[in-house]
Amino acid sequence: MTSLAFQHDLARFGPEAQPHGEIDRQGARTYCRELAQSHYENFTVASWLLPRELRPHFYHIYAYCRWADDLADETGDPERSLALLAWWEDELHACYQGEATHPVFVALRETIDEFQIPIDPFRDLLVAFRRDQQQTRYETLAELTDYCRYSANPVGRLVLYLGRCANEEHFALSDSICTGLQLANFCQDVARDWERGRIYLPAEIYRAAGYTEADFAAQRFNDAFRQALKGEVDRAEGLLRAGLPLAARMPRALRVDVELFARGGLAILAAIRQIDYDVWSRRPTVTRRQKLALLARCFWHSRLRGIA
Repeated sequence: MTSLAFQHDLARFGPEAQPHGEIDRQGARTYCRELAQSHYENFTVASWLLPRELRPHFYHIYAYCRWADDLADETGDPERSLALLAWWEDELHACYQGEATHPVFVALRETIDEFQIPIDPFRDLLVAFRRDQQQTRYETLAELTDYCRYSANPVGRLVLYLGRCANEEHFALSDSICTGLQLANFCQDVARDWERGRIYLPAEIYRAAGYTEADFAAQRFNDAFRQALKGEVDRAEGLLRAGLPLAARMPRALRVDVELFARGGLAILAAIRQIDYDVWSRRPTVTRRQKLALLARCFWHSRLRGIA
């Protein structure tokens, strides 16, 4: 949702909304699908690769995440966001108790029942969203990794539940991909995060390289910044590559999607290296042609595994 669309939907379905009557399941499904398809191009492209029967369930989970993200980031008031996130968690618990009224939870209840998804990954995501209202700096790599445990890893675990392949071995591989992808996004978005008052590079890393928060304020690109960011880029790559074997272990219908997201993260890291780590001057991106090449590569990898 854009900010305007979010405000509209919050007024319509938020905690202060007028009673809107019972939401029928079809209307709830339609709401989630339209929200997912209108907001995030990469999600829509990936959804085309999914079997038709799985698409609605991905839409329901995406809608849950989208609402939580907007409640955290679109109010402009951390206290207001914390109150709204508490309301959202109450709605989540009501959903698990069979008392869903919000359209997202009416639809999500079907997905939860169909795939026997526990509440933990949904609840864990809210831990990260609340943390963003209270913490804007991370002193150590361990502290940032713990943030990723809540901000990124639950999403991968939800995908495993949809694939009916949730187990501890797959959780570990998925967590590696999701944490790696989150770190890649942090490296890509140093400038954007700074504009929002946040630094997701661990202080122990950039200080050891000789960089300071005053350098962040000046958006200074120098050898110290290059060294600090290079270490994080290398770390993210290691995590993504360590998790890649998960793609081959997924049900065939999800192999391309899993590999595509992992290799998309690797492509972001390659784009950062290509500009010599100067993410202050411009945001590194993956071009449409590169995305299509990645899609073709992942598709043929999946086909070859099926033949082997």
